[in-house]
Amino acid sequence: MNEKEFLDNLGKQFDEFIGLLKNEFNVIRVNRPSPALVENIKVDCYGQSLTIKQLGSINTFLPREIRIQLWDKEIIKNVLKSLETSKRGFSASAEGNLIKVFLPELSQERRQELKKIVKRISEDFKIKIRHLRDEANKRIQDFFEKNEISEDQKFKLKEKIQKKVEEVNKDLDELLNSKIKEIDV
Repeated sequence: MNEKEFLDNLGKQFDEFIGLLKNEFNVIRVNRPSPALVENIKVDCYGQSLTIKQLGSINTFLPREIRIQLWDKEIIKNVLKSLETSKRGFSASAEGNLIKVFLPELSQERRQELKKIVKRISEDFKIKIRHLRDEANKRIQDFFEKNEISEDQKFKLKEKIQKKVEEVNKDLDELLNSKIKEIDV
């Protein structure tokens, strides 16, 4: 067993989880417009399901507006329908091949709801990290039982993995706190 390769692979998996959490948080709307709020909404057109980012360019305008410049005027109704059915609280209007999406002001109740959602998402990712750690520890135990590593190596590897898990959890907590502050603004 190559210890460095094993730890590097595990580190890459942890980094992927951090990236996935960032993407999850980007989709959660706060009081600022972001292309991430609409870019992955699916639209049925041309006999297939495409995302809005595949159908036009997306720009944001402060304080709470997103503009979608579609490349094909014929699909405007499809995009408007997808925005309405996305259940994200948007209102939208069309002018030519330009769609203006307006984000409503966040109420205090909605802010509290969003905080609960981001905390739940963060906790789900921590659970995934723990499962990944447990799987890695099982593999280390298997290596030990097959006499591929010594008992000292086993304990050192488990310590390194736990240290990495603590670092990743710290990063997750920082992302969570940052998102909560963003929601409160």
